[in-house]
Amino acid sequence: MTSGMMNAPVRFSTAGLPETDRIARWEEHNAKALIGLRCRSLHDTALDATEINLQLPTAHLARVVGSPHVVERAKSEIRRVPSDAVACYLTLAGEAFFYHDDGVRLLHPGQLLVCDADQPFMRGFSHGLEELAVKIPHTVWRDLGGREVAFAAAHHRRCRPDADSRRPGRRGAAPWSRPGRRRGSPVGTARLCGDRPRPSLSAVHLSVAKTYIEEHLTDTGLSAARAARGVGISERHLSRVFASGGTSVPRHLLHRRLERAHALLSTGEVAAVAEAAARSGFASAAHFSHRFKERYGLRATDLLREARARA
Repeated sequence: MTSGMMNAPVRFSTAGLPETDRIARWEEHNAKALIGLRCRSLHDTALDATEINLQLPTAHLARVVGSPHVVERAKSEIRRVPSDAVACYLTLAGEAFFYHDDGVRLLHPGQLLVCDADQPFMRGFSHGLEELAVKIPHTVWRDLGGREVAFAAAHHRRCRPDADSRRPGRRGAAPWSRPGRRRGSPVGTARLCGDRPRPSLSAVHLSVAKTYIEEHLTDTGLSAARAARGVGISERHLSRVFASGGTSVPRHLLHRRLERAHALLSTGEVAAVAEAAARSGFASAAHFSHRFKERYGLRATDLLREARARA
């Protein structure tokens, strides 16, 4: 491509293609236009996806819209179609997960993910996706002053400030507020070792479900059904996934809420037991108190009293 020149945008869609050919054609297009990925549709439905690609002299851009599916950049795919580039994904709508050996990141609208496209990863879109993808060659990335992304790294930040990001004590995404300010820092870096066995999809679902539960722990309306919808699987399958780990969704949810409440009470961060219950996702303070004593063998009021005495 001649310096300073660029091609016209190219649109590709699976609409109108035979349903049995859609995934293969989608993979073929992405391998040529962006990054080689293996794809599988969720919910046993045909993949419905559209991508608009723009090849610039120093970067490849793509606007992607699609139905629920999972993509994987496995080592075999990396060997087959190396990219020698950094991939940047900006979530525009819906939730997306990014799975790597160090855990799972959930991406919400307005959040950006940056990773080495030649390190293995898995991404999923349980309710479909709408995102902007940018592929930047490593040489260009370094010339622009970008830090080395030797391994898969999640740069996880909100592009617009909101109530959550301004709330005191909330960790993670900081608002992009002042021009010229250094905007955030990576919240996680993980090396994916080629010698490790590839995780099963059930293991990925379990990790994503636990991450989803953590992010919605304080919501009193959180349930197994809602967690299943958030991951993009059936409630029955989610129950099987948790059962394989020796627990259930309700037990795990109760366990994490009690742990959160215990931390709030033991550090004296709350003024009353009812506040600890509410901030941990319990709809009833009485139910919380009963469960708390059942779990820890002491009353929540006693733990709060001890914390105040220490203070």
